[in-house]
Amino acid sequence: MSERGAASARFLVDSGWGAAERRPLAGDASFRHYERLSLNGRTAVLMDAPPPKEDVRPFLAIARHLAALGYSAPGIMAASETEGFVLLEDLGDDLYTRILARGADSSVETELYAAAIDLLADLHRHAPPEGVARYDEAKLIGDAELFLDWYVPRRLEREARADERRRFRDAWRAILPAGERMPLTLALRDFHADNLIWLPRRRGVQRVGLLDFQDAIITPLPYDLVSLLEDARRDVPPDIVTAMIERYLAARPELDRSAFAASYAVMGAQRNIRIIGVFARLAKRDSKPRYLEFLPRIWRLVEHDLSHPALRPIADWMNAMVPAAMRERDR
Repeated sequence: MSERGAASARFLVDSGWGAAERRPLAGDASFRHYERLSLNGRTAVLMDAPPPKEDVRPFLAIARHLAALGYSAPGIMAASETEGFVLLEDLGDDLYTRILARGADSSVETELYAAAIDLLADLHRHAPPEGVARYDEAKLIGDAELFLDWYVPRRLEREARADERRRFRDAWRAILPAGERMPLTLALRDFHADNLIWLPRRRGVQRVGLLDFQDAIITPLPYDLVSLLEDARRDVPPDIVTAMIERYLAARPELDRSAFAASYAVMGAQRNIRIIGVFARLAKRDSKPRYLEFLPRIWRLVEHDLSHPALRPIADWMNAMVPAAMRERDR
């Protein structure tokens, strides 16, 4: 048994789950690993987040905050912050992604997305917790530069030049004020179908089980709507996207619709351009080429976001740096 395996076994013994049957669960793009535990008819989930690559403290803090607000974050049954182990309530297997992949009809898809939108509208009425980092201009631009660091060398077969980087940053500085004309709120950041579990026996917004929120940040409120509706991994039907944005705005009538649309486009462009860089990095550095399969969809989302007039500076930069004919190679 490896040293890490022995540490997890000790943690489970100390938590009263030492005799549990252990079965690996699908992981994500991080260094975290998950197992489902079964013991005497009960189940739980073990999160293995090895330090120093991972830190469970942000997850624990956000999980407790969400639970205090009445949302269905997994309950914390036991945790070792120093060793990076957390024993979690098992919310089941009914990920939005799996339900929708089974061929759910449009009414089911609408119900799932409506519940998620209702949760966001409710969450955004609450003040964010202390200690969560603001996704400020420097971080927004820095994350977008992953596109320069990883995608540009892949597609152009050269590094981005200093003047190209400068113009990229200048373009973002020109458009970010339009993105920030909405109230700031807690964003779970990876709020999409792969991280939402359907809990139909619960009521209201508690029907939406929440996963993978340890990277939560403070952003303008459209950010998580973008995460949900501009999903890198699945196509959300345009009529559902339109209906869900309308549903959110109906719940927040005080918001200026024009400012919301501009902020949504800016947050969408930043998120999707960053994800292109992240997926190019996963393919190159981490030998996970399957992530490149998502690039055609993400490019379509980027092009939609860049069509908003407020994004003209970054659209002009993109069209000069990676023209449409070059993007077609990813399709």
